[in-house]
Amino acid sequence: MGTVHAKVNIGNASTVGGMFEFDEPIDLEETLPKPNIKLNGVRARVDRVHIDGLSRTKDDIVRSTVDDLFHATDFEDVILRAHKVRRALDSMGCFKDIGVFIDVSSGPGATPEGLEVTFQVKELSRVVGGINTTVSENEGNLVLGVKLPNVLGRGERVSAEYSVGHRSSSNFSVAATKPFPHSPLTPVLSTSLYQQTHEYPWSGYKLLDRGLLLDVAFRTSPNTKHNLQWEGIVRETSVLSKTTTFKVRESSGPQMKSVIRHIVTVDHRDEAVFPTRGTWVQFSSEVAGLGGGVANIRTELKAEANKEVTPGVVIQASGALGVLHDVYGTDIPDHFFLGGPATVRGFRQRGVGPHCDNHAVGGTAYWATGLHVYTPLPFQPGKGGLGELFRSHLFLNAGCLAHPEETGAAALEALTEVRLAAGAGVALRLGSVARVELNYCVPLRARAGDAPAPGLQLGVAAHFL
Repeated sequence: MGTVHAKVNIGNASTVGGMFEFDEPIDLEETLPKPNIKLNGVRARVDRVHIDGLSRTKDDIVRSTVDDLFHATDFEDVILRAHKVRRALDSMGCFKDIGVFIDVSSGPGATPEGLEVTFQVKELSRVVGGINTTVSENEGNLVLGVKLPNVLGRGERVSAEYSVGHRSSSNFSVAATKPFPHSPLTPVLSTSLYQQTHEYPWSGYKLLDRGLLLDVAFRTSPNTKHNLQWEGIVRETSVLSKTTTFKVRESSGPQMKSVIRHIVTVDHRDEAVFPTRGTWVQFSSEVAGLGGGVANIRTELKAEANKEVTPGVVIQASGALGVLHDVYGTDIPDHFFLGGPATVRGFRQRGVGPHCDNHAVGGTAYWATGLHVYTPLPFQPGKGGLGELFRSHLFLNAGCLAHPEETGAAALEALTEVRLAAGAGVALRLGSVARVELNYCVPLRARAGDAPAPGLQLGVAAHFL
């Protein structure tokens, strides 16, 4: 097989060399004519497709992936379809390295315009382990995991993870995932068995969850993702200390809960951490009560819009609202909470809304909104390098949370008691999914029972209001 390698070296005349040598000096400022080749005018077809490097992966799933190549009509179409097939192979979760080579067809059955396309793949190891970090409710977690990728040869995956947070939270889960890449909507079926332990000192309780989660994820468009879930939970709530308020103690003890949930996410942003344009909307609704001792209806909407007004200066508007309707058995762990560096800044974690003996008890309805300005650091230190991980941040946050015992007109009145905070700080990117914010916050408006937190506030989260 013939392979064509092209190398371009752009520099001054003294550095030109290697594959090309010139006996006479070259005037690099002279404009040279550039050839213009229209690939869509070069007729071509694919005669053969080779997949080199297969071991565990089944032939049928690979064959159905590359069939699209045989419908190409010209050379440009071949390149585009080969790139599409490469992305499809990469999304299967079977390979860690994929190379594509296109050559003239030869041998028996070759046509005058025929091409041969070869994909050189390297399969993932049978066992993959790793250590990484995640973030939850303003908490960093160390995650130890082991995965068995491509177990049955069609992209199936089995994984086990154990994580521990810096505030005594822990999580253990075993999950199995099965993709269906060639079915309509390309669904992914997963099931996980888990145990989670979290402490919430702001509310005075500790939560132990043991459960089973079934999830079907699919896309109705490249930017729209759906998750249909059923979750069965055995939940045990216990108090953290002798000073925990009696209202929280009333929620102590074991509970069983069965939840059906639908989450739809529409993401048109150019990136998740520091977007410069686009919108993001997530709507989730769940019904609890088909089994277990808790029955309620919970709906939540979150949205974000970004606009770059001048190079490097981005204005972001964000908002969220939620409603929880109790049928029976709904306790404090089911409530909405507001306040903290990831929601309404300028207040303690869960510091907005009803409190009992300095413990947050949450609410059944809330709204919150934010207006942000992100800019490069002043004088742009480390531009093009480390400085690109940082952004200066100005913000104005507002929100309300209704007391769980307030209904009707009383709840509507509570939702008009606006809390307001402003401030400025620095944000730091953590990979491609999370960030850290250090802000100086000034609460501008608070209500009786709130817990304002003026001054410096540090937050870690995957999504900020």
